[in-house]
Amino acid sequence: MSSGGGDTGKSTVQTTSSSDSSSYDVLLSGGKYKTSPISGLTAADNSNQFNSRSFESGLMSLSKKQFSTNSYVFQEGQVLSASTVTNWLARKSKKNSSGLNPASNGSTDETKRAPMYFQQMLEEDYLTKQDGKYKLAGMSIGIAMNKVDYYQKKQYGATYKTTISTEQQKEQGQRIAQEVVKRLRANKQVGNIPIVVGLYSVAPEDTLVGGTYFQYAVSKSSSLGNWSTLGYKNQMLPTVNGENAINSSDSDAFTNFKDNIQDYFPNLSGVTAQAHYDGTNLKSMDVTINTQFDGLAQITSFTQFVQQSASKYLPSGADLDINIQTVDAQQAVVTRTNGKFNSHVYNAD
Repeated sequence: MSSGGGDTGKSTVQTTSSSDSSSYDVLLSGGKYKTSPISGLTAADNSNQFNSRSFESGLMSLSKKQFSTNSYVFQEGQVLSASTVTNWLARKSKKNSSGLNPASNGSTDETKRAPMYFQQMLEEDYLTKQDGKYKLAGMSIGIAMNKVDYYQKKQYGATYKTTISTEQQKEQGQRIAQEVVKRLRANKQVGNIPIVVGLYSVAPEDTLVGGTYFQYAVSKSSSLGNWSTLGYKNQMLPTVNGENAINSSDSDAFTNFKDNIQDYFPNLSGVTAQAHYDGTNLKSMDVTINTQFDGLAQITSFTQFVQQSASKYLPSGADLDINIQTVDAQQAVVTRTNGKFNSHVYNAD
């Protein structure tokens, strides 16, 4: 597919067929998966590794509210270039009039400086087949907003932080979203296709879970539609630092699952989960199991046992993604999507 995601000829593209109706088929270019040129670009460093995954998976979940998995195919964003987004993520200045972070006011004081609100941007493209060609028919944009802005007063110096209120995050996010949609509409490749815009709250560096989307809107014209507030929350299980469980029955279920597999295989380094909620309703759970064994027969047996234990103990309505790994490598994965389990042991062929 050409850069920018316009028309796509029949001879150069194909799609991967998803076995799950709740997932998108993926558009391939020349038989290969095409990554977005803006993937991984950030305004500043944030060492919380969980943010990236939550940012991407959360936007795709919002996209499904607007773009049916039966009607659209997915491709990582191809309209926005790395140079464009780099400028947008930077501060506004004489040299960079397109910057969407506020101009510096010269202060380095934690409470007086103008913080960097806008941390990262994500584009997802949704295409439909028209006259034998795949054409861009929808787009989703993720706008990641800092809760905490980390900065140095001098290069390589100590790190300081400015805390950003929920109200500031929301106000600045909506401002940035409006301007992003305005700029996208000026691009002929985008035109008047529907654009889903999600505002994402970046989790601080010292938290053990990723951030969440807190608002979204759908633009079907030059303006941005009404904002809808989301009740998404993430929580680490087992809970830490005396934190109360969002849902005690889910927490108890995970403890039973954890105890069961640790009784069977005592030499596990750790079993943790990120639980993803909409309000108090558990939507999905990402489980990480760190092992200390590497024999293929042992890994295969353990993977089968993990799947049986997950089916028995973990809440039945939630999707699951269970990664079994050592410090050095992933060994196996067990997933449950819409009630159906799948498992795979790596290097078992």
